[in-house]
Amino acid sequence: MEVGGRPGRGTAYRGGVRLRFLLKPGWLALTVVVFTFAICCFTLLSPWQFSRNAEREQQNSALEASFTAPPLPLAQLLPPGTEPGQRTEWHLVSITGQYLADKEVVARLRTVQGEGAFEVLTPMRTTDGTVVLVDRGYVRLDSKSGVLPYAPPPAGIVQVTARARADETDPKNRDAFADASTGGQLQSYVVDSRVVARAGKLDIRPGYFQLDTGQPGVLGALPLPQTDSGPFLSYALQWIAFGAMALLGWLYFTVRELKPGGALVTSSEAPASGTRRKSVAEILAEDELAESGHQK
Repeated sequence: MEVGGRPGRGTAYRGGVRLRFLLKPGWLALTVVVFTFAICCFTLLSPWQFSRNAEREQQNSALEASFTAPPLPLAQLLPPGTEPGQRTEWHLVSITGQYLADKEVVARLRTVQGEGAFEVLTPMRTTDGTVVLVDRGYVRLDSKSGVLPYAPPPAGIVQVTARARADETDPKNRDAFADASTGGQLQSYVVDSRVVARAGKLDIRPGYFQLDTGQPGVLGALPLPQTDSGPFLSYALQWIAFGAMALLGWLYFTVRELKPGGALVTSSEAPASGTRRKSVAEILAEDELAESGHQK
């Protein structure tokens, strides 16, 4: 009932009754699930895919630039104290020095073109005394999953052209090891200059350098990653769409619950079989009539 042209207490009460279903356990659970999923889509899943797309674009840009740009001296591309990053990874550098074959380590559990392989990591002492880690490429497994015999690096001073790469990281921080199963060959779980430095008691600068085909000491040259954009952008847009659809679905069912016979009506609240469901207007009219009767 309205008093002085303003909604009366009865109108507010009826509005509260109509929205009381929002406090039902089933509806509360649905609301929590929907909003949690939507928040994850907008703040976690979609940004994660956007960041992966940005990383792929930076990698592709660096690769495409390296295809045409001449190799730079190591000290020019990576001054002392710096390590390969998003702006410098994959760029070609020229290095002159001598391989330290007795400090060699192989990285195990690698996959190259869909087949198991080892990557051969050989430190090199440059002409200015800096020690860098060179990835000479891959060798295949023998019948016992060991390392097939491979050629040693050339002796003496050599000049190589390689691609700057950032160190991999072992979550378990395991050191290189050698035992009967490796035939005495030092093996590592990752391509990481820090692991090789600890194994050979060397001071190796961060990062490593991957040889291209035709370089002195190269074995099986590692293939370069493809420069396609990948599915990350479309995945990010899909997560945004999923979150929006979840919220729109929740809104749709909320509006539907405001009408008689909503989906969450319990059996005790549901009208008897054969009884016509009342509209919201009819319910309000009955409430108005009942309130007027009480006032009389």
